[in-house]
Amino acid sequence: MVKVIGVGDNVVDIYLHTGLMYPGGNALNFSVYAKQSGIESSYLGVFGKDAAGNHIVSVLEDLDIDISRCRFEEGENGRSTIDIIDGDRQISEDNYGGVSRDFPIILDQEDLDYIRKFDAVHTSIYSYMEDEIKKIKDIGVLLSFDFSDLWNEDYLNNVCPYIDISLLSCGSLEREEVERVLKYITNLGNKLVIATMGKKGVIIYNGRKFYEKPPYNLGGKIVDTLGAGDSFLTGFMIAYIEGKKNFNNVLNSNKSLKLPEYDEMDFEDLLIEYSMSRGNILAAKTCMVDGAFGYGRKISDELL
Repeated sequence: MVKVIGVGDNVVDIYLHTGLMYPGGNALNFSVYAKQSGIESSYLGVFGKDAAGNHIVSVLEDLDIDISRCRFEEGENGRSTIDIIDGDRQISEDNYGGVSRDFPIILDQEDLDYIRKFDAVHTSIYSYMEDEIKKIKDIGVLLSFDFSDLWNEDYLNNVCPYIDISLLSCGSLEREEVERVLKYITNLGNKLVIATMGKKGVIIYNGRKFYEKPPYNLGGKIVDTLGAGDSFLTGFMIAYIEGKKNFNNVLNSNKSLKLPEYDEMDFEDLLIEYSMSRGNILAAKTCMVDGAFGYGRKISDELL
């Protein structure tokens, strides 16, 4: 069984046009989507002692996601404000992570011993974890990182050597530029780089080959695309890790088993294609609910 953990950012997304707030954030979404997919998951982050933080905690408790290593600080929880203006969704960061920025996570030995039990860790550029990811790399747990669309080469150079799988939002880039960026990141040590491009789908590069897949349409009405990239990553990661574990278990069961390189590449190709399909299904499902994964509640007066 695969076990995963999101470490880092959490927010409430405040929908001014409906008067509701929803839990979200890259690292938090990863934990929730994994749990909703039947995978054991946990979350480690910083919550503010306010209405927003209290709401997220209650949702995670309802979902039975372990938050035993989380921190609670006086101050505002992370939040962003979303409004619909002339039919377009407008997002503004209200407090840049709130307590997650003011009290960034410093992983101690107990945290690392806890994280070591998982198959994968996911964090993001919004998590203020740049100084901590080397610790995760050193304990040998697979690490994925969401750069959103905020990266530059200096940032990539500093962070990518400690990351196994990167996710980037590339909807505004031309195909040639996307391929250049993916190659650049794999040369910094990443095993896989994922570029999400909205309606144009997803491109993945593994240092050998580009894989491309358009989004799925499950036949339902698209309600809200918030969290689509996070859910694609989660679905992809779960399937990819499961496939890799099964592959290694078979080979390790008999030391005389040794696949030729072209057979290993064939398995990798098919696994990536299948994992992209799993990601697509979860992303399509996410687009059919309000917020990143629902659980909206009325906006508290203290957040306005």
